[in-house]
Formats: sequence, structure tokens, C-alpha cells
Amino acid sequence: MSIKNILLLFSLLFFFNARAQKRPDSLYYVDGHPITLSEVIVNNKLNIPLFIERIKNDTSFYKAFRNLRILEFSAINDIRMNDSDGDARAGLRSKTRQFRTASCRRMETLEETATGDIYDENRQFNYYTAQLYASLFFTKDSVCGEDNIVTGREFSTADKSGMEKRKEQLKMLFFNPGKKINGLPFISGKTAVFDEDMAGKYDMDIDMDIRNNTSCILFTQKVKPENKDDVVIDEMTTWFDDRTFEVIARNYSLSYDALVYDFKVRMEVELTHFGTYLVPTLIRYNGNWKAILKKRERGVFTATLFDFK
Repeated sequence: MSIKNILLLFSLLFFFNARAQKRPDSLYYVDGHPITLSEVIVNNKLNIPLFIERIKNDTSFYKAFRNLRILEFSAINDIRMNDSDGDARAGLRSKTRQFRTASCRRMETLEETATGDIYDENRQFNYYTAQLYASLFFTKDSVCGEDNIVTGREFSTADKSGMEKRKEQLKMLFFNPGKKINGLPFISGKTAVFDEDMAGKYDMDIDMDIRNNTSCILFTQKVKPENKDDVVIDEMTTWFDDRTFEVIARNYSLSYDALVYDFKVRMEVELTHFGTYLVPTLIRYNGNWKAILKKRERGVFTATLFDFK
């Protein structure tokens, strides 16, 4: 046997021996449902039940968006509406600045470029997706008396209808993914990924990762293929600061096909600290949805937030 072949044999033996000695991922059961723990999580002896409870009751993600109500910041807004081939048919790119005086906030548009039929003749958005974006991130007039408190604050569609009801439902999906959403036809309970009848439909994994130069606990939930038609949240990946357990990034995919509507949406959110405030700095949305009596919309938007004061 040649020296080259001997070296190759030793290399293969070393490789397979190293794999054999590596401890496999472990399973941990919470409420009867398995969660896969990476070796590094096992070695760090993370308190899994406590961590899961923190996830279920997390308010840091929503709090980061509430913090925008009491801060000044600039934003680059990019909204694109595409046709079935993925080509742009309308769009809006703008730079805005939110100012805060006393207990009131107001927003100014510093730059704006509109294309296609993004606006109608009355300068109202032609697209439902753009209307929803504007309702979340644009402020037409001064808004006063707001705070960033999340304790005791509940989303509700009660006494709301039409566009206002849809905005509230979007906020529920956006700010509280994984929680039950009342008022959404056919899918209300299908968003509650931790409920007893939903948790078993997902593969769940806990690992360690570095995100934005921060040591994080990485929690991943991915629907099992056989349960795809039973859920709304297909996959959700969340990075938690391993010291504070605050959410510092989250990617999630949602889809559903009902008789009166269907949608497929992917969202990505990056967060960082401005002083003691956790704030979103990047929000990406890519969605395709169709509601009865409305045309199908394929929208992509990106919000980049910066220069907080």
C-alpha cells in the first residue's frame, strides 16, 4: 500500500472515530413534546422548562416596536408591488423622520419617489399591502399621549371592522407570532404554536449561535411535513440574547389556504439596543395573498430604521 493510501486510510479512520465519539443531540420533553438540544446546550445546562416559559411569555419583541412611539428616528421605506412574473408594477421609496415634542410624535417625509399606480388620483394607496404598511410605519398627523408599556396591553378586534380590523389582525401576526389570534376566520387557534394541540405538529430545536456580535440561544420551530395543512406558522427562528433573553432577531414564515383567502408571507426582523431601549432596525416582508373580491397582491417591503434619539 502506498504512503498516500495509508495517509488517506488514517484520515478516514480519524474522521469516523471523531464522529463516533461526538455526543449526539439530546431530546428533552416539555409537556410530552420532544425538543432537540444541541451538544453545546446540554453542556451549558440550560434550564429548558424555564426557557420555554420565557419564550411563551416574551414581550421584548413587541416592546421593541412600542419603543418606536417614544423615540425619534429616521427610516428608509421601500415598498414594491410585483406582477405574477416578479417584475415591479408599482412602488414607493421614501425617507422619513419621526420627531417627538413633549408627549407627541409626528412624521415628516424628507424624500419620496413613487412609481406605477402605487397611488390613486387622491394620493391614497391603491394596494392593500401598502395601506397596511402605512398603518404600521407612517404617521400622517401628530399623535399624542402614547407610551411604550406592554404589560396588560392586549390586541383586540372587538368593535373594529373593515380596514381597522385587518390592521389589528396584522399587528397580532406581526408582533405576537405564536399566540392565538381571535377574529381570524378558520385559523384563529392554528397560530398558537405552544398550545397542547399544536406543539406536537412542530419539530423544535435549541442551539447556540452568534447574531449581531451577540451570543444567542437559537430556538427553531418547523412544522412537520405531514402537518403542513394544519398550521399557519410554517417556521419560526428566534435569536434570544443568552444574558437577557431578549429577542434580537426573528425570521418567520406563514401560509394558509382557506375558501375565502390565501396567503404566503415571510418576515425578517433585526433588533438592537439604543441606550436601554430595544428597537427594530430592519424589517423585511415578502408576501403573496388573495382575499375574496380583491385582486391578488404580491408585495415586498423593507424598512430600515436608524439615527435614534
